[in-house]
Amino acid sequence: MKGWRDRLDTFRRTVGEVFYGMALHEIVRAHLKARGSLEHLFILITFGDLVGLPVLPPYYAMRLLPFVVPEINGWRRRLSRERDYLDAIF
Repeated sequence: MKGWRDRLDTFRRTVGEVFYGMALHEIVRAHLKARGSLEHLFILITFGDLVGLPVLPPYYAMRLLPFVVPEINGWRRRLSRERDYLDAIF
């Protein structure tokens, strides 16, 4: 009996993954891409002085610093990465 239930669970999981891929995968990818772009823009506006673009007064930037510290290294790497027009497509 246990083998039958395992097969049923595997079948349910497989069907769920197929429906996720058909219905939600593109939406989730687009959402994550938009979120990444907005985070990139937020950090650029807030901590642009790290790359020579002062926008906000330092007081407000320092108040936000504890929330942004984990993202700064990845942001600087993304900012300095060379981009191609195909990056916007994929």
